Amino acid sequence: MQTTNTVIMVRPTAFKANEETRESNAFQKDGAEMGDVSAQALQAFDTYVAALRAADINVQVVADLPQHQTPDAVFPNNWLVLLADGTLITFPMEALNRRRERRQDIIAQIKRDFVVHRCLDLSAHERAGQYLEGTGSLILDHQHKLAYACLSSRSSPEVGQVFTRLTGYRIIWFAARDRHQRAIYHTNVMLSIGQRFAIVCLQAVASPQDRQRLIAALIDSGKTIIDVTYRQMESFACNVLELCDTQGRPVYAMSTRAWQVFGGEQQKLIADYARLALGPVDIIEDLGGGGARCMLCEVFLQKRYAYC
Repeated sequence: MQTTNTVIMVRPTAFKANEETRESNAFQKDGAEMGDVSAQALQAFDTYVAALRAADINVQVVADLPQHQTPDAVFPNNWLVLLADGTLITFPMEALNRRRERRQDIIAQIKRDFVVHRCLDLSAHERAGQYLEGTGSLILDHQHKLAYACLSSRSSPEVGQVFTRLTGYRIIWFAARDRHQRAIYHTNVMLSIGQRFAIVCLQAVASPQDRQRLIAALIDSGKTIIDVTYRQMESFACNVLELCDTQGRPVYAMSTRAWQVFGGEQQKLIADYARLALGPVDIIEDLGGGGARCMLCEVFLQKRYAYC
């Protein structure tokens, strides 16, 4: 099952540009003259949630805790992954203030609402300076038990080996760099995998060997490649997620900015295949350096049902 119709989102209360992540995240902007960014982020968040629900996506909204002072809490997919076999995984995070996003109350609520068979906590790797930031680092092809990951300070092959051993997902590693030759901090800003499409910035994969290996793996797993440019990637065209509505029909969630930067033929491919859920989340993209996909923690767990 590659797509789900249920996601968890965290409504931000302390959103701002995170100083602790700026060194590794070249997608972040400064935001010094953007006014009340927290209020703008709340409005963007609520508008995006409404668009997802209008597309028949089940959105479970959790409130951020202001006392935690977690500016990136709006990106729960980096610390939490929920797999269809009933596995709940919490991940090691590079930034100290992002580690506070891991909340036991959220995990407890998930266990009440869904069937969880095992919990895997990988956060101890932080003590060794080794990180793997959920589905920011790992792009998961559930149907083929594959994961794709670009090397960065936030994505450690050592933790990847543990993830593979515990879950059975084989990871395809590669190096990816932006137009200024800086390592791309998270794989999900340059690659998205859905049922049919792989949206990827192949231009960012400098090594011909890495690029050919990546292309071969995507084609062998039956994906149609939509190749985007650096300019499109910088507008979060790869930071998108295929979901499905309650009837199983495909829905692509992405930012308004990402949709607008796709070319006409690319838009036709996507729109002919799926319904769109667009969020005007520019403020979150600009200051958070992550976008519409990063805001969604997919839930593949089985729902618990209460019987009267």
